[in-house]
Amino acid sequence: MDLTVVWGLLLPLIGTALGAACVFLLRRGLADRTQRSLTGFAAGVMTAASVWSLLIPAMEQSAGLGRWAFLPAAAGFWLGVLFLLALDHLVPHLHQKSQKAEGPRSRLRRTTMLTLAVTLHNIPEGMAVGAVYAGLMAENAQITLTGAVALSVGIAIQNFPEGAILSLPLHAEGLGRGRAFWWGALSGAVEPAAALLTILAAGRLAPALPVLLSFAAGAMLYVVVEELIPETAQGEHSNAGVLAFAAGFSLMMALDVALG
Repeated sequence: MDLTVVWGLLLPLIGTALGAACVFLLRRGLADRTQRSLTGFAAGVMTAASVWSLLIPAMEQSAGLGRWAFLPAAAGFWLGVLFLLALDHLVPHLHQKSQKAEGPRSRLRRTTMLTLAVTLHNIPEGMAVGAVYAGLMAENAQITLTGAVALSVGIAIQNFPEGAILSLPLHAEGLGRGRAFWWGALSGAVEPAAALLTILAAGRLAPALPVLLSFAAGAMLYVVVEELIPETAQGEHSNAGVLAFAAGFSLMMALDVALG
């Protein structure tokens, strides 16, 4: 595998680890408005990546189907949504600011379930990166090296606040700074793993690449709507989350269009 691809797969994990390292720099947890802003920013990046980096290329690759070019993308999109819906019901996890766990009943510690919640929504991000690099390795005309790198950079940028949003509350829950950092960093380890599995799947099912791209988009947008956007609206009314969403969306859109 080309070294550029390896770095592309690792960038999101590096972003998560750098964010988790904030636990060594900040004595207190993030203020409520800051946390909502960072969550909104992550939601904006994921939404823009789903459209420009995944759904549009998926439909462009199916252009030979004419007016039915949307069909593989629509099918993959729904498969991604249903996949995350199934994980949501099968894996015990706990969202930030929530006192009630989701999924099957479990005796897992609160810190473990907080980590599982972040890990769950890192899966589609890893799949998105993997699908794009699979297209690049297959020399797909709709996917360029700069476009693939732009997606990796965009996901890494939005993973930075995610790492901090996880490690700081874990420290507040009683974990030492070192353990909180490792839990936060390791929540991002699923991304290169999911990316690699997606590349392997695309290698065996090359014609299915449009479906894989849109699958990742559906899974990411499920996370945005089910988890991230509700978190930006919790508590006292504030427009901070909305403005941060717009900032994340426009940054990812600019990265993809300018570099792609």
